[in-house]
Amino acid sequence: MWRQSFGLLGKSNINEPGSFLLGKEFYVPLWSLPLCSAVVDVAIQDYVADVVSELIYHNKSLRSSEVTFVFPLDPHMAIYSFQACSEDAKFKAVLQDETQRLHKATGEEENFEYLQYEVEKSGEVFACFLGSLSPGKEMVVTLRYVQELSRKPDGAALFVLPSTMHPYETHYTCNCRTDKLHYSLLLTASLQSPRGVADVQANCALTPLIYTAQDHNTAQVSLNGTPPNHHLELLVYYREPTAVSVVVEKGDPAATAGSLFGDSLVLVTLAPSIPDAKPGQCQSGEFIFVLDSTSLEHAQDPLLFLLKSLPLGCYFNIYCYGATPVGIYPQSVEYTQDNLNEAMQLIPTTGSRLGDTDLLGTLRTIYNTPRPCGHARQLFIFMSGLPPDKEAIAAEVCRHRNSHRCFSFCFSTDCATLAKALARETKGEAIYASSDNAIVQVLKCLKQALKPVAEGVSLDWTLPSGLEVEVLGGTPQFIFQGQHIFLYAQIHGKEQDMKEASGLMTLQFNLDGQDVTHKIQFPLCPQGDGRTQEHGHHFLQDRSVRASRMAGHHLAARYLLEKLLPEVAGGSGDEAMQRAIEISLTSGIICPFTSYVGVRTSRRAPWYHGPLALLPPRQSFVPCKILLLHSSLTGTSCFPKSIWYPPSWYTAMQESRIAIKHLTNGIANLFQHGAHKEAPKQPPPSISSLKYVDSTEFVLCSPIFGPWMSEAIAECRELVALQNVDGSWTLSSGLASVLQVDEAEIKGKMPGEVTEPSFWATVLAVTWLHNRRYHELCDLLEAKAVTWLCSRDVSQLDKCLEASNTLLGSSVNPSVFRL
Repeated sequence: MWRQSFGLLGKSNINEPGSFLLGKEFYVPLWSLPLCSAVVDVAIQDYVADVVSELIYHNKSLRSSEVTFVFPLDPHMAIYSFQACSEDAKFKAVLQDETQRLHKATGEEENFEYLQYEVEKSGEVFACFLGSLSPGKEMVVTLRYVQELSRKPDGAALFVLPSTMHPYETHYTCNCRTDKLHYSLLLTASLQSPRGVADVQANCALTPLIYTAQDHNTAQVSLNGTPPNHHLELLVYYREPTAVSVVVEKGDPAATAGSLFGDSLVLVTLAPSIPDAKPGQCQSGEFIFVLDSTSLEHAQDPLLFLLKSLPLGCYFNIYCYGATPVGIYPQSVEYTQDNLNEAMQLIPTTGSRLGDTDLLGTLRTIYNTPRPCGHARQLFIFMSGLPPDKEAIAAEVCRHRNSHRCFSFCFSTDCATLAKALARETKGEAIYASSDNAIVQVLKCLKQALKPVAEGVSLDWTLPSGLEVEVLGGTPQFIFQGQHIFLYAQIHGKEQDMKEASGLMTLQFNLDGQDVTHKIQFPLCPQGDGRTQEHGHHFLQDRSVRASRMAGHHLAARYLLEKLLPEVAGGSGDEAMQRAIEISLTSGIICPFTSYVGVRTSRRAPWYHGPLALLPPRQSFVPCKILLLHSSLTGTSCFPKSIWYPPSWYTAMQESRIAIKHLTNGIANLFQHGAHKEAPKQPPPSISSLKYVDSTEFVLCSPIFGPWMSEAIAECRELVALQNVDGSWTLSSGLASVLQVDEAEIKGKMPGEVTEPSFWATVLAVTWLHNRRYHELCDLLEAKAVTWLCSRDVSQLDKCLEASNTLLGSSVNPSVFRL
């Protein structure tokens, strides 16, 4: 899918091509007002970005247009300020307590409902209705947001400019894309890191990097020349690409001392270098498989392949959640042949004696069970339907997010929202599993779960007397290979001389039995903020704007709001909700307990000097909110379009439906409450911590294999069941049956140098699997088997492979056996 550009969208009320008649007015489908220029100032501080943008749109039509600004939101992005200005009025998005709703915009539903049928991609967008724009006039939009940046494997911070500010995909001639961009783009990036800025790379031309401090801790770079005809991204490299970084962001002197914005904040990045495990190395980990007792048939084959693919040295347990949250074992046991055999026999018994599902009770049982020392806990949860207590489940997982990781597998789209929530909270993954791809999907997640891990993670802080640090949300107990952990820590207290003071953060963890320590010293009052000074644009010359650009504080507020939501939705009381409302109103970042309202302030004509000119400008309230759009998937352009043009009859029907709905609602309220009675008070908002998941997109993200995969599973299922936990196979009639070779012939073809029949049997099994090319199903099983073979007499492998190729009529390469 392409990135949506959106921006300023117009809807005219005159008779133009493609319009239709509704009552006495004409309407045309939605269209994009052209962007004339964009001025973007980006402040990148390690791995967070603060973006201030000024977008100028021009109505080149001959008639007035009603316009709406629409901005797609990425998952790690948060808007904290929005303003717009035209010749006639000023607009500002203001947050209010949703439980009070002091101000209510008029016409909110009809102004936004049509957007649901205009887009080709689902997701959250910020939308604000800006009224009518006269022909030939301009609308200036000022948008400010913060964003966590992804960290590349080489330590670079990646920033991608939103396509709203660079809508290169929306230029078409005769429904096809043109090469010329009809707008200007001025982009300036201010960079800061205590480790020093080393270089900036981009997929477009940049000006030379200019350092604004002698220690190279701050720098500036700008777009050079015309904007590119493709998406724009920056890669910022630091002089010391260490695995751990600490940045201090000063608090706002105007904020209340002790509050989130009043205190200084520490931005911590944890991405320790974790090497790959060596072949044959004993691996740790606790793997808990949680099955839906109402549909065990879906999980039987995936569970078989999972259990057989586990490494020696780990611990495991199996739960079938139902009326009684019991496990196969009271607590996880070591992965041995006897324990696995017993577990495989107990699974059907456990499933048959359970009734209604109780995932919440099962999770609480797991969390209350001690974890084997030195083994990271990872849950594989299989779901066939959405439990009724989904909010409580999400809240429970959120409370324990630092102590485990969840991989969720859905056999129906009903539970996709919950599966995504569990995975998101614990930095795991959610997968749609169908009958033909379930095994491949769960094994893909197991490979991720088997990556080496830093265990026993702890952070210690050494600060001057009177200061202490609180890590918001706590510190994770594990860091898995390839993970990039963001932490926000608030500094409480007051120190006399903050300008000269410094702190020390000590990160400790255990890696493959060895203790690892990182010590980072940092100033408590960093010099300079690395932000752009004067650029000659009015929105950057306002020093109050620059002072408020506290990216770390805004992202910390967003993080706290996300963590408070499951608590409130889970029924923990009003205290968490009141704290969330306070954080939201202070930071300008919306949450489910607050709502936007657009404040429109009319401008008086500059030539009017009559008595009414002394009165304050008239204010009104316009629709402004975060919308969840659903995909229409009906684009027909030869290039992806940002906006879909619906047929006239469909738009007319939609407009009529909205009008009739409002008319009937008004009549019903009139009869129910009386013509002169006050309107009934709105009920409190429905709160959910589960974000919407597009079921179609969720399903399409999973690969589809077709009937051949089912045949492959059926063909190798019996061989997989015969493998031992150490990776070997026993020479038996069962193995001979799978290989379709007489057992006596197998024994007779065994090379004379081989003294261990299981060695010969294992070579035959690996050769058979590899010859069938069941790599996606059995590569972990093969790796276990080869590791076991290499731990025996490697000199026998050459002759055994030659004999097995002859017996099975295959041509497997010796490299498969690491020869």
